[in-house]
Amino acid sequence: MVQDKTGRREQLYGLLGDLPPLQQKISAAVESITQKDEYILEKLILNLNGTEPVPAYFVKPLHCADKTPCILYNHSHGGNYLLGKEELLAGNEYLQTPPYAQVLTSLGYSVLCIDAWCFGERHGLSELELFKEMLWKGQVLWGMMVYDSLRALDYICSRTDVDPKRIGTLGMSMGSTMAWWAAALDSRIGVCVDICCLTDFSALIEENGLNRHGIYYYVPSLLKFFTAADINALISPRPHLSVTGKRDLLTPQKGVERITRELREVYRNEEAADKWVQKQYDTGHCELAEMRTEVVSFLRKWL
Repeated sequence: MVQDKTGRREQLYGLLGDLPPLQQKISAAVESITQKDEYILEKLILNLNGTEPVPAYFVKPLHCADKTPCILYNHSHGGNYLLGKEELLAGNEYLQTPPYAQVLTSLGYSVLCIDAWCFGERHGLSELELFKEMLWKGQVLWGMMVYDSLRALDYICSRTDVDPKRIGTLGMSMGSTMAWWAAALDSRIGVCVDICCLTDFSALIEENGLNRHGIYYYVPSLLKFFTAADINALISPRPHLSVTGKRDLLTPQKGVERITRELREVYRNEEAADKWVQKQYDTGHCELAEMRTEVVSFLRKWL
């Protein structure tokens, strides 16, 4: 399925609209540092895209080595535009407790989470308004979101307290989609975990399910060149865990099974069969306790 991964990554990135240069200088300002019971919390303002500041949280263990492995945590959508990066600290109704900030720092990982466009402290124009404005300018909302995530990786790698060779990414729902897009496009991500959003595009169309995902999700001309399996194949042979619900309308089961079959072959051909894991559970669009256990076990094994 994938031969020239570098070329395919460039092709995929090229579908994301007019983006700022990746070489553009980034910077960070620390607004506050707070010691919590479980971790140290830094509130940051990042300059990632040259257009608008990006509020972020960076959490790290209270007691850690000089350099920690780091997770890029991608928050979900859920129609809750005010939550954004707060999900890392406070959790969400469809996520297990405790929140991932507490879980991941207890495992010895640092974590960065940014507010995506139109979420959290970046809440302003509605998602639809922002999509329309960017479209007029030759931009793609999902492309601008992905760009910020890739620059967030640049920031992670610039920190002296992070081990740049041990970086992972995870997220739920929209955050799940961001996890596998970011991992596909950037090989610095060593481990990918996606929760409840491994969606096969053609299966979604077959089920008349396009309205199940927000407008941010749609990239012009994507289906002319890529399936969801094609994108995810760019992550191979790096470890990738996907957990989904059999009754999740955002991820039609037939499509999940199609992606699983194709990726199983990709990973087998690259002699990395044990690094692709996909598990389905009898649930809808929510993280079960069994999923959380699987996520933690996978990170412990590979990161």
